[in-house]
Amino acid sequence: MKHLKLVLALLLILVVFSGFWSGKSKKEIKEDNRIERVERIKTNNKTLQLLYKYAPEAKEILFRSYGYATFSNVGVNLVLLSAEGGKGLAHSNATGINTYMNMGSGGLGFGLGVKDFRAVFLFENKKVYDRFVNSGWEANAQVDAAAKYEETGGSINAAETVAPGVRLYKLTQNGLVLQATVQGTKYWKDKELNKY
Repeated sequence: MKHLKLVLALLLILVVFSGFWSGKSKKEIKEDNRIERVERIKTNNKTLQLLYKYAPEAKEILFRSYGYATFSNVGVNLVLLSAEGGKGLAHSNATGINTYMNMGSGGLGFGLGVKDFRAVFLFENKKVYDRFVNSGWEANAQVDAAAKYEETGGSINAAETVAPGVRLYKLTQNGLVLQATVQGTKYWKDKELNKY
């Protein structure tokens, strides 16, 4: 009997903290989702401006791509454990439609600190874009981008191919990240935000 009470208590806690029962009306939830979509679009625009600042050639490549995805991520390293969580959107240049997405990862690695970074994926064609958006995507690669910028303003194309037809720029407020690790990162659709 004690085990049953414990299991029920744990399930109740899980339901409350998962947001399944938030105590909000459908109208309030719909408004919250609308606000979150607007915030993600603003963050997307800021991320693209940051990309164009540090990699000007990316603007033309992005417009030629079938679509792109931007993510704002926060990563935490605590001695041997690391975790990242973020949110973003995928945009089809062909249809003009946004799909709201989330990302997360965890792993082992020595370090201590918090980092805020942005990721921009460029999709060469409809097939790779649709696979990313509809099936989610799990990155199992580590990208080492040797991005060097000089004071004179010279730049290189610092995107790295992380899968066939998929290129990645990883940025911080200070510029392009030299080592773009995407290993063990999962991307998926945000079911609530994609309801209209």
